[in-house]
Amino acid sequence: MSAAQPGRGRRVAAVDCGTNSIRLLVLEAHLRDGVVVAGEQPHRENRIVRLGQGVDATGRIAPDAMERTVAAAADYAALCAEHAVEQVRFVATSASRDAENAAEFTAAIAAVFAEHGFTTAPEVISGDEEARLSFLGATGPLRARGVPGPFLVVDLGGGSTEFVLGDEAVQAARSVDMGSVRLTERHLHSDPPTPQEVAAALEDVDAGIDLAAEVVDLSAVTTLVGVAGTITTTTAHALGLPEYDRAAIDGVTLPVDQVRAAARDLTARSRAQRGELPYLHPGRVDVIGAGALVWQRVVQRVEQAAGITTVTVSESDILDGTALDMAARHLS
Repeated sequence: MSAAQPGRGRRVAAVDCGTNSIRLLVLEAHLRDGVVVAGEQPHRENRIVRLGQGVDATGRIAPDAMERTVAAAADYAALCAEHAVEQVRFVATSASRDAENAAEFTAAIAAVFAEHGFTTAPEVISGDEEARLSFLGATGPLRARGVPGPFLVVDLGGGSTEFVLGDEAVQAARSVDMGSVRLTERHLHSDPPTPQEVAAALEDVDAGIDLAAEVVDLSAVTTLVGVAGTITTTTAHALGLPEYDRAAIDGVTLPVDQVRAAARDLTARSRAQRGELPYLHPGRVDVIGAGALVWQRVVQRVEQAAGITTVTVSESDILDGTALDMAARHLS
């Protein structure tokens, strides 16, 4: 418990269910001098389940994708019970927003959590809420380290990418339907992708960034912050890590040229070549090329608009923001 206010603590869990992965964070949150702060993390886990498989084309969550994801959620519910979690918040993002059978999915999720005593109502959150939670999770640790704002937090997922500009709070945000799974399914069918496929994907990416720039002033950015698996994996590639190392990636700042070169290399590789990389999760092998393509272009556009020379990467994102936001409701 916090020394400043003993007894003001709560164990919470957040589940972030995206297009490609489902993640769990169990967190000890405390109230210190009126501010909710993160404490110990008894459990953090990520599973690639590809909930968004085919959703862009069909508008529905496929039965096998739903089965995989609900099975993972059932395991997470058991872990929450095992860790004596008091509250759980389950948020679903792009694939669930797009799926006409999302209600069937959320009902199945609610049922597996209820089996373990949790009255969890899964939320299919808006792009704006996703942006707010990503910003909350990413910028808190960076401000504590003295990293200057205004920040542009870019949360690059499987189905959507969030652009969130702000300093102490969000000033502007836009969620755009472009992500690693969506672009792979639309355009990158060859192995490795052909120049024509890459060009077609880049048209979509540029259009998506243009949409974001209508709301988010890219020229107002002091620190570009990338979050989520595509970006952290691309960072591991840029660093040449011998394995995925969360501590080595979190908070690292790299020159824009190094980031763009790593992203280009990932896009150009075959799936077999990507599969040999020791830090690349097998569930990302087929889609990391499209995700890296998005990140490469975003970095280039922000560099041109704001004159940035470096990029910062955070391992804290929507998952952390969801846990802290929920804790704040119960501790404030």
